[in-house]
Amino acid sequence: MEIIFVIVLIIFGLLAGILGGFLGTGGCVVMLPALYFLFNYNLPVAIGTTITAVIITATSGSIAHIKIRNVDYRTTIIVAMSGAVGALLGSITFQYLVGQLPLLKIILGVAFLYVSLRMIYEGGIKRRVEAKTGNLVPGSALAKSSIGLIIGVLTGIVGLGGGYALVPSMIYLLGSPVKIAVGTSLASFISMAVISGAFKIYQGLVDVVAALSLGAGTAIGAQIGSRLVPKVPASYIKLVFGIVFLYVSLKFILSIFGISI
Repeated sequence: MEIIFVIVLIIFGLLAGILGGFLGTGGCVVMLPALYFLFNYNLPVAIGTTITAVIITATSGSIAHIKIRNVDYRTTIIVAMSGAVGALLGSITFQYLVGQLPLLKIILGVAFLYVSLRMIYEGGIKRRVEAKTGNLVPGSALAKSSIGLIIGVLTGIVGLGGGYALVPSMIYLLGSPVKIAVGTSLASFISMAVISGAFKIYQGLVDVVAALSLGAGTAIGAQIGSRLVPKVPASYIKLVFGIVFLYVSLKFILSIFGISI
């Protein structure tokens, strides 16, 4: 791999890490479409490389949030354990989807559609909700483990790390303060990323050099992004990226029919 390409990936990872650390997504929703649409990676390899890079991203981001006390450790343990089981099941399912690219594109298209609609809603049209305070994620162990299991399965299949679903689940379903949801989400999906990444490395579906390059960039970016959480209003950024991810969603789905946008 040429050194220039490695540098490009590190810089791109830096930007993805800043966004991921800021919004609690781990940067995966930026890296995956970039590898597939911009850098022309095979889709299963793009998924495998992304989730492997997210191991570094999530670890770096969670360390930053631990330092500023944004992590609920009890919730992290529950979600991480159930998420690891889900990631195992999702990774086994992924083996059968590798040869079914149209179906895999539909799943990714729907996943990005969800991400885009959530960001557009939160960034542009959501009514103002009173900010919650506290340093814990409310809810029963059963509810948290169920969320972890379901999102773990999705992580094993689409390689998106889980933050795009974990953060809103903790906020809207469990009633968590936003900053605690972001930090706990990053810490929780390390296990999901490790299980999913390990499976895909074993399957030969990871460009290890690219994953390490992206991971190096995101490790730095996540530190920066996590510190922006209490300082910068996220609404405009969410609205812009919501529109971008809507385009990504349509691009995945329409490509099945040979339509390029």
